[in-house]
Parts: sequence; C-alpha cells; structure tokens
Amino acid sequence: AETGEIKGHYLNATAGTCEEMIKRAVFARELGVPIVMHDYLTGGFTANTSLAHYCRDNGLLLHIHRAMHAVIDRQKNHGMHFRVLAKALRLSGGDHIHAGTVVGVLPVASGGIHVWHMPALTEIFGDDSVLQFGGGTLGHPWGNAPGAVANRVALEACVQARNEGRDLAREGNEVIREASKWSPELAAACEVWKEIKFDSKQWILCNP
Repeated sequence: AETGEIKGHYLNATAGTCEEMIKRAVFARELGVPIVMHDYLTGGFTANTSLAHYCRDNGLLLHIHRAMHAVIDRQKNHGMHFRVLAKALRLSGGDHIHAGTVVGVLPVASGGIHVWHMPALTEIFGDDSVLQFGGGTLGHPWGNAPGAVANRVALEACVQARNEGRDLAREGNEVIREASKWSPELAAACEVWKEIKFDSKQWILCNP
C-alpha cells in the first residue's frame, strides 16, 4: 500500500484430480487474484488444457511450472528435450512458462535463487524479467514477509549500483553487504545463505 504497487500471488491449482484443480481455480478467482499456477507435467496435459480453458473463459492468467521436468529432459537414454515439452505446452495452453533459461522474450529465473544471487540475476536478466524466489523467500528465518523484504532490498540495491556504474560482477557481494547494514531482514537472509556457487559464462560466486 505504501508503494502503490499491486502485490499478487500465484495460487497453485495443481491437485490430484481435475475436479479439485478446478475448485482451486474457482477459489482463486473468488479471491480476486489475476493469475493461477499449474504444474503441467505432474498434472498432465489433459488437466492442463481443462484449466487453460477455465482460465481463458474467466479472465485468469495461467502460469505454468515445470515440476518433474528433470526426469524427462535430463534423461539421455529416452528423454525429451525441454523445448519439445514447452512447444507441447503451447498447444495445451498457458500464458507463460518457467523454462529455466536466461534468454527469451520475458525470461523467468527460478529454482534455488536467493539474495546472494541478486547481483548476477540483475546483470544477466536486466529489468524486464521475472525473478521467482520460492524457498529464497519462504526460507527466511523470520517468515515470508521479511523474506520478501530481503529480496526487494537486495534487488533495489543491485539496480541502484548498476545504474551508478558499479561492476556487479566484481562488486556484487559488496553491494549486498552494504545494503544488509541498514536492512536487518537482508542481513538475516545473508546469514542463512552464506555459501553458494552460481555458475554461468561470466559468474562464479563462492563464499560471499
């Protein structure tokens, strides 16, 4: 309310039956949320298409999570490339999918990310991206709201540092440390996730 930004939550409609899945989507709509989430590989394509039709008919966005993908697209003997799974999802229905990549129209980062990753995420993804901190928010020792505060403080500190011309590849950890001095939520998060390793072509962060 203080920032004027609209806050939201991706309510996960995935369930053991299609009937329960639709009930959860209906409940989300009754709460007034604009978007729901579905694990399309664990839920199955038939269930996903049913949910996609419901969302389209009722003005809801459908975010797709790829839970269980690794047992399919990382199996060299009889697997299926994730690009194929993503194309199949387009046929089934969904507005955007967590694809685990750093390129694309609107890149989505997720899976094990937390405050110490923020400099690299800011540098790699830029401003037009979706950063999905699941455990990186819920794993905060003080609870969910402080976890969200810690992530937001880290993000804004990195964006400001980048805009001021600082090199996040070299100074990223220091940027996070400086911000943690005035944000107890960020300081607590930094203590929880002390040791990480984040590899890409340009980034290797160890023991921040």
